[in-house]
Amino acid sequence: MGNNALKAHLETSQKTGVFQLTGKGLTEFPEELQKLTGNLRTVNLSNNKIEVLPAFIGGFQQLKSLTISSNKLTSLPNDIGKLKKLETLILNGNQLNQVPSSVGQLKSLRTLSLSGNRFKEFPSGLCTLRQLDVLDLSKNKIQVVPAEVAELQAIEINLNQNQISTLSPEVSRAPRLKVLRLEENCLEISSIPLSILSDSQVSLLSVEGNLFEVRMLRDLEGYDKYMERFTATKKKFA
Repeated sequence: MGNNALKAHLETSQKTGVFQLTGKGLTEFPEELQKLTGNLRTVNLSNNKIEVLPAFIGGFQQLKSLTISSNKLTSLPNDIGKLKKLETLILNGNQLNQVPSSVGQLKSLRTLSLSGNRFKEFPSGLCTLRQLDVLDLSKNKIQVVPAEVAELQAIEINLNQNQISTLSPEVSRAPRLKVLRLEENCLEISSIPLSILSDSQVSLLSVEGNLFEVRMLRDLEGYDKYMERFTATKKKFA
């Protein structure tokens, strides 16, 4: 991509606070963006070939939305934790297998999307994200949903298309969790903690494509209580 084209993009971004450059074959995060650290609010660099996020990403103090999907990222710099105003972080379709603990410092983060990466374990350190509404970890290779998920503030957790065979009963203690998506995993009916049905906030438990028929849920203790929440939620949005 020519310097003139990039220059034109930068000039526009200076006025709008938005920098979008998708599908241009970029192999690195544009250094020229450092000139705009003071006023960029949205950056979208999806469908490129970026392998590394530079440490200077931490300088974008006004950034609210960062989308770098379908690139070649294998890790994130610790400095990403400095983005105190970041509300949306979308990194789908990369090669990440962990996130730095500094991600837990993103105090404004509402949406974290890490679908289609290489996570084998549920990323720890997200429990300090008090504003988090949606966590998408679908299409990874996670096998266990650990007890620490109880501390998560998320309203929706998407774990579709993983390899989950173990689901901690502690999940039912997650204070705001309404939607739990577990489609196409390796769960047996005996792996579903009854407390999720009888004693949680979850009003949509999505478990199609596991090692049991969904109708078998009806025979579990607490299913009636779950259906009360499910129906009440449906009515609210009807």
